[in-house]
Amino acid sequence: MSAPRPVRPGRGARVPLLLPGMLALLAALWGGLLRLGWQLPAPPTPLAAFHGPLMVAGFLGTVIGMERAVALGRSWAYLVPLASGLGALALVAGSPGGSGALLTTAGSLGLALLFVAILRRQTAAFTVVMALGALAWLAAQLLWLAGWPGYRVAPWWAAFLVLTIAGERLELSRVAPVSGAARVAFLGAVALLLAGLGLGTADFDAGIRTVGAAFLALALWLARQDVARRTVRQPGLPRFVAACLLSGYAWLGVGGVLALVHGGVAAGGAYDAMLHALFLGFVFAMIFGHAPIILPAVLGVAVGFRRSFYAHLVLLHATLVLRVAGDLLGWLPGRRWGGLGNVAALVLFGLCTAWGVLRPPPRARS
Repeated sequence: MSAPRPVRPGRGARVPLLLPGMLALLAALWGGLLRLGWQLPAPPTPLAAFHGPLMVAGFLGTVIGMERAVALGRSWAYLVPLASGLGALALVAGSPGGSGALLTTAGSLGLALLFVAILRRQTAAFTVVMALGALAWLAAQLLWLAGWPGYRVAPWWAAFLVLTIAGERLELSRVAPVSGAARVAFLGAVALLLAGLGLGTADFDAGIRTVGAAFLALALWLARQDVARRTVRQPGLPRFVAACLLSGYAWLGVGGVLALVHGGVAAGGAYDAMLHALFLGFVFAMIFGHAPIILPAVLGVAVGFRRSFYAHLVLLHATLVLRVAGDLLGWLPGRRWGGLGNVAALVLFGLCTAWGVLRPPPRARS
């Protein structure tokens, strides 16, 4: 008698699991504008203080957890986005008793355990790298729970996202194989990143500079080896995805250079530029490019591509240039208006994606 098949949430049931993550994104954007000094209605909870955790643990943790749960195909794996999503709701509500930090930490632990199952199924360089990313998220959450300040936790949150994305792109090297020397260089950059994280616990400045060198090395590797260098010559969606990826790698390199130059700063313009080059320029360019591909697999909805999708990509990069320039030059209006433009780009991305789902172009309709 065969074993019963695991019961997994249907695609329609996955939407409620993602909604808390979407709320975390909106709350993080609101909190970010408050931090920039924009006069908005004051929320009843300290969203500005939770800006980083809401964005990384609440929103990105939920989305990545859902993507990995779908890929694994086991019912228990959906506890990962459930925990991080509930943690996001607790943070938005003010995290009474620290429940937001505890629940998002439970989500990070769940993702680490999920990768244990993935590695048992397939042990490869790319799955190991993504598993290291999950461990970096777990370490970040534990450090946050231990009371470490946000600027000390941020490199670990950044490593979670960079290793996850780099691992996913390495997986595609099976389509466009890389040489043995290139693979060694990639793993060397990953090892340098891990060394920088460890060094930063004892010497924060040296650790950040080492992490910056690793980010720069990974940016150069991805820009050179990624299949996007070929697909950017193709029309339609492949070109848009490639433009997102290649521009994101440029911002990863910028973040690495800023970390190398400025080291372990804890606040101020250089700190803001360093973080948002990575978390906005790199991470959200990746999200822009992957959304038309991931949403059909995760939610079962087709996203019809339009050339208007370039609007939110261009707006993101243009306003981020303004923000980073304002940061580095001490030009407050540039920083504030650039930050507002960043939020506008993310809102426009949501609207364009929704329009692509609800009203796909004629050739995208079934």
